[in-house]
Amino acid sequence: MSDHHAYKKVEIVGSSKIGTDDAIRNAIAECNKSLRNLDWFEVVETRGHISNGEVGHFQVTLKVGFRLDDS
Repeated sequence: MSDHHAYKKVEIVGSSKIGTDDAIRNAIAECNKSLRNLDWFEVVETRGHISNGEVGHFQVTLKVGFRLDDS
């Protein structure tokens, strides 16, 4: 076991018709399909899509951190 860790961050945008919490969960679930060792996330932007004068989708930009293999 290593006495240090190295991490990488990626940026991803999640969306949801329900709300920002659901958008975060959707983004993390998609990341989990292709990345290993997910450790943390940071919300860096919240925005939305307006359709016919109403909120169509909530959009949340996340930075997701994961530990590199063997670190």
